[in-house]
Amino acid sequence: MNKHNTTMFLIKATVAGLAAAFIILLLRPDLLGQQRPIVEIHESMPASGAPASGPVSYAQAVDAAAPAVVNVYTTKLVTERVNPFFNDPLFRRFFGDQLAPRQRLESSLGSGVIVSGDGYVITNNHVIAGADDIEVALRDGRIAAAQLVGTDPETDVAVLRIDLDELPVITFSGEKKLRVGDVALAIGNPFGVGQTVTLGIISATGRDRVGINTYENFIQTDAAINPGNSGGALIDAHGNLVGINTAIFSKSGGSQGIGFAIPAGIAREIMSQLIETGHVTRGWLGVETQNVTPALAESFGLRDVTGIIIAGIQRSGPAARAGLRPGDIILEIDGKPTTDSRATMNQIARTSPGDTLRITILRNGRKMQAEVVVGQRPPPQRALSNRG
Repeated sequence: MNKHNTTMFLIKATVAGLAAAFIILLLRPDLLGQQRPIVEIHESMPASGAPASGPVSYAQAVDAAAPAVVNVYTTKLVTERVNPFFNDPLFRRFFGDQLAPRQRLESSLGSGVIVSGDGYVITNNHVIAGADDIEVALRDGRIAAAQLVGTDPETDVAVLRIDLDELPVITFSGEKKLRVGDVALAIGNPFGVGQTVTLGIISATGRDRVGINTYENFIQTDAAINPGNSGGALIDAHGNLVGINTAIFSKSGGSQGIGFAIPAGIAREIMSQLIETGHVTRGWLGVETQNVTPALAESFGLRDVTGIIIAGIQRSGPAARAGLRPGDIILEIDGKPTTDSRATMNQIARTSPGDTLRITILRNGRKMQAEVVVGQRPPPQRALSNRG
């Protein structure tokens, strides 16, 4: 092999070696001591036995619940305002009874839900407030006069009773906890057009500070709720009752995707008391409270303190008899921290009169314990909404 051939052989071998090294390093960069980045990706397993999407129809749920949702018609006799000139003898001489006060019938409509074969119907208090006559119309065409069993304006619940046989009855949802995102359907009689079903989801639970009722613990939904839906049913995807539609948040008067319903469990508790006693009994301490805000905490020289402050106290009330004073900060009730004034008032209201609550307070920088015997809340007209 001459010198020229030897040189060409070495060049070709070098090129081949470099090419092979490049390919090897491309495929195995770890040989240079550098790891390729690893991205871990989680893939879902194929669903077994369950469909990939929800039901295409809620007709079965509606078929189960809708027959128990009724229309509620009310009428009341309204006396028009007296003309101020009517009491003047001169005007009465010339105009006679033309200026006399006149009476007219005023009618309104809403919805209700049959919850018992005995004929008990839950609706809203504002649907039947002040009514002289109440009629209930079923989906099957039957109409019956309704007897008012009792009302609870503080939760906007009312209970009626009708005397009919073979009544359709709705099923309560039981103890299943509602979750945001659950399907919800509202059934009622909006604008008097007839029974209507609207679909949405549960937008929130435990809504308060809405400013509608004294005691608020609403389910919020975007299922369309319009005037006339009040007192109707909010059901789940299986046709079970989860709430009583009661109000909407709207600037136009129509549905804007923010509706509120009273949880079925609360409505059921109120109904039981109204049927048994004709009224609702709630616990009461005789205090007016407000949340401890950062500004209040600073003004009291407190740091990292959460609770509710007693802003006012009723003389001879349960709290006053237990030695509580304005300015005391309630930290705990029966071991449960107090962080929200309205939630605490609801907790007190659910306590039976005569029971004893152990309250931890902060007074002048010192923690103290007090035992308060719960009293019975006075009627609504004598108790403000922010008192417990």
